[in-house]
Amino acid sequence: MPKGAAPLRKNALRTSKVNEGLRQPEPAPSAALAALRIVSGPVYLDPTEAAVLELLSRDIHGPVTMLNLLKLRERADYAEHPMLAPAEPISGRAAYLRYVEHTLPYLRASGGELLYLGDGGSYLIGPEHEGWDLAMLVRQHSLDAFLAFAGNEDYLQGIGHRTAAVHDSRILPLVDCGLARPAGTGDS
Repeated sequence: MPKGAAPLRKNALRTSKVNEGLRQPEPAPSAALAALRIVSGPVYLDPTEAAVLELLSRDIHGPVTMLNLLKLRERADYAEHPMLAPAEPISGRAAYLRYVEHTLPYLRASGGELLYLGDGGSYLIGPEHEGWDLAMLVRQHSLDAFLAFAGNEDYLQGIGHRTAAVHDSRILPLVDCGLARPAGTGDS
């Protein structure tokens, strides 16, 4: 099992008799599902060296927007960064908001901006019982600026809030394809 992966909880689904003896999965009660925080595969918290090399090989010129999809812990886990831990336990959401508050000045100083941060949920198109707690779009004027921001020692002093908050994540670097431009940025 990959490092950081959580095993699928057995018996998380019950079966029921449907249509002449065929058995199909029936979801466990919703409260039980929420308590289990079922993970059916590996979790991802940090980029791998191979992923960074792949990003660099794209030879991106111009702005890059990072699409972040985040699953948060019910309760923040500050075990790896106890010096950042609050006096009382907090939720993963509260810890992530502390991370965002810490990050914004460094992001803006590097020329980046937070375009969007919003609540997620289940997919409209996608796996039926899968979704994300938060979605975030962060834009940098260049890949070099993003890498400089990500390596900023002052920014990294607060990364423990993210580590404490996030149970699983995906980050997808997006590059403008030139077909549409945001309103107010010139010709469309």
